[in-house]
Amino acid sequence: MEDKKIKILGIETSCDDTAVALIEAEGDLNSPKFYLLKNELSSQIKMHAEYGGVVPGLAKRAHSKNLVPVLKKVLEDENLKKDKESPSKEKLRTIETLLEREPELFEDFKKNIAPLEKPDLGLIAVTQGPGLGPALWVGVNFARTLSAWWDIPILGIDHMEGHVAVNLLQIEKGSNIEFPALALAVSGGHTQLIFIKDWFDYELVGETLDDAVGEAFDKIGRLLGLPFPGGPHIEKLAKSGDEKAFKFPRPMLSSGNYNFSFSGLKTAVLYKTKEMSEEEIEENKADIAASFQAAALETLITKTISAAKEYNVDSVLLAGGVAANKELQKGLGQNIKKELSGTRFYLPSIKLATDNAAMIATAGYLRYLHGEKSDWKTMEAESGKVINEEF
Repeated sequence: MEDKKIKILGIETSCDDTAVALIEAEGDLNSPKFYLLKNELSSQIKMHAEYGGVVPGLAKRAHSKNLVPVLKKVLEDENLKKDKESPSKEKLRTIETLLEREPELFEDFKKNIAPLEKPDLGLIAVTQGPGLGPALWVGVNFARTLSAWWDIPILGIDHMEGHVAVNLLQIEKGSNIEFPALALAVSGGHTQLIFIKDWFDYELVGETLDDAVGEAFDKIGRLLGLPFPGGPHIEKLAKSGDEKAFKFPRPMLSSGNYNFSFSGLKTAVLYKTKEMSEEEIEENKADIAASFQAAALETLITKTISAAKEYNVDSVLLAGGVAANKELQKGLGQNIKKELSGTRFYLPSIKLATDNAAMIATAGYLRYLHGEKSDWKTMEAESGKVINEEF
């Protein structure tokens, strides 16, 4: 049993949000308790909107600019004073080496973070994949810098595991998710069904063979002239539309497995709009959005329920940015209640469904309880392997 409370700093830069969070945690793997102290984020949506998608190089530069200001917001209640001791030249050289590719971030760190006394932290947790390589490296090296400067342990965390683990922040403190469980992990980069026998005992039972569902939402949003990211705008527009107006395909519902494919659905919407004039598209925009959303969500929900039955799970978890979709939450919840009597349904709040650092800190505590250890020196090799596998 882990009786002592520990503060964990989480850092997330896998895509276009610079996120830093601080949580306090205690308890063991069977009954963890989490207290969310700070959860700050700097969004890059406006910057990427004109390109219709995230530009990795721009995201990387924005992370370099935003990490220190966001970290300062998180630490402002820690009442950190100026450190009386001057840092050694050797320590400064180490930091400069760690941030050699981010000179602006190094100067910002040296000016605003280095002079402060060490905060009361027991662990730093940082996303090390999957995600955009350039964006990930900025966060990883910044976290390694903090670890080296403050002499605090550090752990690299899987982004999708963070999305699953953040459900723990939504349930009663001291409670755990009931296993075995099935997670539907849906985001701009992933669509996965994950069978979870227990923490760290995962089996991928289904995934997308092409576009992730969040990516499909973005592409259809762009097709309809909606702002980036498309998901929230399609969901809003669909409320005033008729989901039965257009009969779009439900991909791979009869495939005999739990994989997904959304490229055919996306193409069907594209071909339908090509049959229309601009005026007709505008007149039918809400119906197109509603019909597309209904097809995508029915596919997700049907396969999730089928897999949950086959694997006889006690819980179903919703995870990832698309988990913020209210229609998905409602539809999945209703089907679980109807077809999976007694099965628990866990879902994050909208704020915790999208990318954030609280989820990384939460997963970090679980890995810490599991006995995993690392430091700023070994993190480079660990992260390099993960990030290079992605790219």
